[in-house]
Amino acid sequence: METSITESISAPSSDASNGGTWQIAGFVYFTCICYLSIGLPLAILPAYVHLRMGFSATLAGLVISIQYIATFLSRPWAGHISDRAGAKISVLWGMAACTVSGMFLLAAPMVHRMPWASLAILIASRLVLGVGESLGSTGATLWGITSAGPEHTAKVISFNGIATYGALALGAPLGVVLVQQWGLALVGLVTVAIGAVSFVVATRKAPVPVIPGGKHLPFRAVLVQVLPHGTGLALGGVGYSVLATFVTLFYASRHWNGAALCLTAFGVAFIAARLAFIQTINRFGGFPVGMVCLVVESLGVLMLWRAASPWAAFGGAALTGFGFSLVFPALGVEAVLRVPEQNRGTALSVYTVFADVSFFLVGPIAGAIIGAFGYASAFLFALICVAASLGIVIVLAGAAKRSGAIAS
Repeated sequence: METSITESISAPSSDASNGGTWQIAGFVYFTCICYLSIGLPLAILPAYVHLRMGFSATLAGLVISIQYIATFLSRPWAGHISDRAGAKISVLWGMAACTVSGMFLLAAPMVHRMPWASLAILIASRLVLGVGESLGSTGATLWGITSAGPEHTAKVISFNGIATYGALALGAPLGVVLVQQWGLALVGLVTVAIGAVSFVVATRKAPVPVIPGGKHLPFRAVLVQVLPHGTGLALGGVGYSVLATFVTLFYASRHWNGAALCLTAFGVAFIAARLAFIQTINRFGGFPVGMVCLVVESLGVLMLWRAASPWAAFGGAALTGFGFSLVFPALGVEAVLRVPEQNRGTALSVYTVFADVSFFLVGPIAGAIIGAFGYASAFLFALICVAASLGIVIVLAGAAKRSGAIAS
């Protein structure tokens, strides 16, 4: 008989009650704080850098994307720390980094009369925040999986996604309001406050034991195992990356209002789909769910590309969020299956690296495309990438089916 996805992940037994919603929420809370720290300046920094400071649209996109350089480079380190020193240590360091990032954000407007100095401080804030995201989200995910039990892997990953995009959906419009009323410095102050409080909360939570024994695979070996799944994730995430980085300028170019609400629509639809359909991964498998989700996401990005009104763009953003909702956990569960248990932290970090690469590359690439063809063209670029992701998942699904047939 064909076993379920979660049953095939070997690990020590755990009580099923450990997988309760509130118990998992206590760990994904730290992911929420990481992405709330990211979301607060997300909708304001491109306009701040481009329109107020006078730098180019490409550089404005780079300020957003450069965070993912640090995230990308620190992912192996975060996985190493989570696997060997413990998930709690990774989370503590992540919360500390988010706090320091807020301090830089607080300082940037203080030297606004020196644009290049202010820009350098903003870049430093983004780089430190990238490290915080890597440590905090990787540690929180592994902490939740280890505490809840491996049979709840998909649930923990999905709840992390809800925390991620829910925090972005809340943070983007909140950041706009804070800047409009009190300026960029208050955004930095709020980031410092939530990071510091969460650091204290993490110190009070019990750690989970580090899994002893077994050979820890090198980073390169884990990378090879999850490469196809990660590539599908990276291409599938381009729709969100373009939306998050350029929707503010896209709206401004058409003299529309309510750009931040597009990110909220994305987040709300994303969360709704996660809550309604998360069990489909265990029921139908990661690849079939991933294929359906990428088709839906393609339709959403198509609507954004052809949007003739802010409401059409709003609907496209919501459909994009609904489609992208289960791509990460669907492919992630399939990726985790391919590594030993003692390498889960590294596998999660390597898998997420591909999202980081997507976020980093999309900013300057889409910025260059915008410079040549206009803002709408960035969504056509995203549509092509999502379609390529769908092709990769179809190939992976076919290979997995053939492998299962041979094994049986």
